[in-house]
Amino acid sequence: MTTIRREVLTLPAAPLGTDNPLPPLRPLDEAHRIDDRDRAGLPRDMARQVDYAPLRSLLPVQVRDGYGRERRGRELDALVIENDRLRATVLPALGGRIASLHHKPTDRELLYANPVLQPANFALNGAWFSGGIEWNIGATGHTTLSCSPVHAARVPAPDGGEMLRLWEWERLRDLPFQVDLWLPDGSDFLYVGARIRNPHEHPAPTYWWSNIAVPEECRVLAPADEAWHFGYERRLRSVPVPEYDGVDRTYPPNSTYAADYFYEVPDDRRRWIAALDEHGHGLVQTSTDVLRGRKLFVWGTGPGGRRWQEWLTEPGTGGYCEIQAGLVRTQLEHVKLEAESEVSWLEAYGPLDATPDGDWHTVLRGAEDRLEAALPRADVDAAYGAWLPYADAEPGERLATGSGWGALEVLRTGWKLPGTPFDEDTLGAEQRPWLQLLRAGSLPEPEHHEPPGGTLVARPWRDMLETTAATPLAEYHLGVAQWHGDDRAQAVRSWERGLMGLRGSEGPAADRWPLLRCLAVADREGGHHERAADQYTQAFDDLCARRSHGGDGGEETGGDARWTAVAAALGREAVGALLAVGRTADARAVWERLDPATRARGRFRLLEGELLAAEGRTQEARALFDEGFEVADLREGDESIGLLWARLDDAPLPARHDFRMRPDGE
Repeated sequence: MTTIRREVLTLPAAPLGTDNPLPPLRPLDEAHRIDDRDRAGLPRDMARQVDYAPLRSLLPVQVRDGYGRERRGRELDALVIENDRLRATVLPALGGRIASLHHKPTDRELLYANPVLQPANFALNGAWFSGGIEWNIGATGHTTLSCSPVHAARVPAPDGGEMLRLWEWERLRDLPFQVDLWLPDGSDFLYVGARIRNPHEHPAPTYWWSNIAVPEECRVLAPADEAWHFGYERRLRSVPVPEYDGVDRTYPPNSTYAADYFYEVPDDRRRWIAALDEHGHGLVQTSTDVLRGRKLFVWGTGPGGRRWQEWLTEPGTGGYCEIQAGLVRTQLEHVKLEAESEVSWLEAYGPLDATPDGDWHTVLRGAEDRLEAALPRADVDAAYGAWLPYADAEPGERLATGSGWGALEVLRTGWKLPGTPFDEDTLGAEQRPWLQLLRAGSLPEPEHHEPPGGTLVARPWRDMLETTAATPLAEYHLGVAQWHGDDRAQAVRSWERGLMGLRGSEGPAADRWPLLRCLAVADREGGHHERAADQYTQAFDDLCARRSHGGDGGEETGGDARWTAVAAALGREAVGALLAVGRTADARAVWERLDPATRARGRFRLLEGELLAAEGRTQEARALFDEGFEVADLREGDESIGLLWARLDDAPLPARHDFRMRPDGE
């Protein structure tokens, strides 16, 4: 019989550290943008969905950039769902990722199971890790829930057994979702029932891609003769499948540079994608037709792609590629989910044995015949029909707890969401100030000069902030919410009122740096770079004063880690703003006041190199490369290391620093 049990998975893992406490006010540094030259040639429905509600801000989510690259053995809570054929291992504290899918009769791992847990800057909000099957919801990119907990529980399955339900509240779009893992007795396929709800009285943009990591020594099959090719040069164009520029791109090692291939699956074809090794063994994913899109992502064989592969795992462990399935043809599109509606579908994952090599259409027919014999298309549709009545089944034994954000929204609205309860007992410290605002109409003042914490920016919360007492803290949060709503002039006025309210005040409310930093960002975004540099200098001065006589103070403690994170984040922004206007002496003054442990981090070693170069101390800047550093939170597509190197040396960029993911000159 199918069983669900708890287990502990031990992996070398880098800790996530402390989240960045500063609100992410600047525009997204997102690589997935289309060059305007390609827009006119897109199909009309694709162009409409590309332009529909692209994500412009991470708020209310905070950036997760406190991790490093020092890995130690760590025990991870896992949930295992298993029958006599398959064993799926799920990590509920890490977005509900399926870390392993093991086929027992053949003793084969069907996924790329990463032997380490190494966060890297690929999620929309930073920390992400590679391997397994992840559930990407929210907006173009890897979900903000990549390294966050989700709720998990047992629920009844259609065949009388049990399913494993995962659910959470997605904060970028304010939508609840669920993923039900169902493994019928004797089945070679793991069924996944997924549902996204829109309980609001207005339409909401939504997005979904199931992302499956598989070993890259394979051939990827999907029922298509053309694909939309997207690379880091930001061009989206139609290309033939399997050959493009004289090379068969369905073999991942044949691509030089990192790229996406979004397959154009005809409307009347079954939705499926498979990755088969040289012996014809591998994984197939199929679904009901709602999950329309299929994609292949390759890292490429160029030095940048290989370096990223090493960066995300350990050298010598083998590379991987990704096969994916989504609601639309490309990941640059978003779907309108009408008010008080939902979208749902069923996926199936299992082994496939078929001939991988040969004529494309012959290979596709053979693989599709094998898939139909193993799991008929009609059976997938029938399984979806059988699952749907159980999507509302109330969870039984709770196996993991996610965040309290869903509970806060349910308290605010009174929504009934059968099958995905967001219970009041999941509310925590992050929700506490907003619970007081909801119930008492006021925000509690922070204690001991604590950083102000995250801001809720949805319109109902902004309305509450506009009617609460106009304390400096309330003005700070109101300004953040107004900024998110593109009411930037009002945001600046709110922050300025907050500063005026602090004049002459003492005690916990007297911290000026959060408001000054917001005004600095506003000035920088508005092109007032000198004034932004002044605001950053004042903000950092105020922060240092608060830390020296207030706050947690003294030696570093667990609580003081927040202040270390604040100083690091604010100091990094301040140095960058000061360098942008040529004020190297002021930038050096900020640098010298950062904690030694902060200055030793790779990100700050790179910043030091930029500071030394600006001071004309190029030999010292060049020496940093010889000493070695690793920028743990280097962003996907970030070329800052190469740009600094080019200022210091005419030699080729050293391989350990080469993360370039596009052809030179593009």
